[in-house]
Amino acid sequence: MTTREEVLAYGLSFPDTYQEAPFHDPNWQLVRVRQNKKAFLWTYERDGNICINVKVDPELRFVWRDRYKSVIPGYHQNKENWNTVILDGTVPAEDIKRMIRESYDLVSDSPTKRIYEAVKRIPRGKVATYGQVAEMAGNPRMCRAVGNALHKNTDPDGVPCYRVVNAKGELADEFVFGGAVVQKRMLEADGIEVKDNRVDLEKYGLQPGSDCTSSGNMIQ
Repeated sequence: MTTREEVLAYGLSFPDTYQEAPFHDPNWQLVRVRQNKKAFLWTYERDGNICINVKVDPELRFVWRDRYKSVIPGYHQNKENWNTVILDGTVPAEDIKRMIRESYDLVSDSPTKRIYEAVKRIPRGKVATYGQVAEMAGNPRMCRAVGNALHKNTDPDGVPCYRVVNAKGELADEFVFGGAVVQKRMLEADGIEVKDNRVDLEKYGLQPGSDCTSSGNMIQ
């Protein structure tokens, strides 16, 4: 991923986004979230390379900078909240996409983002149903959206979607990381007993009114 066209196309693949050139200069092309008009992807040419600016969690900004020489403090932006990525071919496409995706999540309030934040609150040794995750994410009716979001989860270490089961405590045959067998193994590693591809919700399920279901604190 080294061209402006590639990064703009990827940025515009996210829901409710649009492209803009706000400075009346074709060198600066931005992608914004339509709902709040916030930009999460800046593209421009500088010193012969296409560069992008992406928003970053201040506590994680040095992770990318230390990993790649071509990731530097944000050019012309707050250097605590933005990174610049020089598209010189030294940063793998998947990591560029991840930085863009994380930037989008930081500036948007998408249902997917809220679903992932809800799943992060499921503690080790517990499971939650799709309905509980939907409720924790602010909309009890979006159970199907929960399933779709978890199926597309690209950060299994940060978003433990294996801790989500159906209303009967059953595992997912099409679990995104390898089916029910893999989900079973991951749950057992958490200390959760699985019998006949099912978890005892009375024993291991989140209880209504618990800190996980009622607060925004993330428990890893």
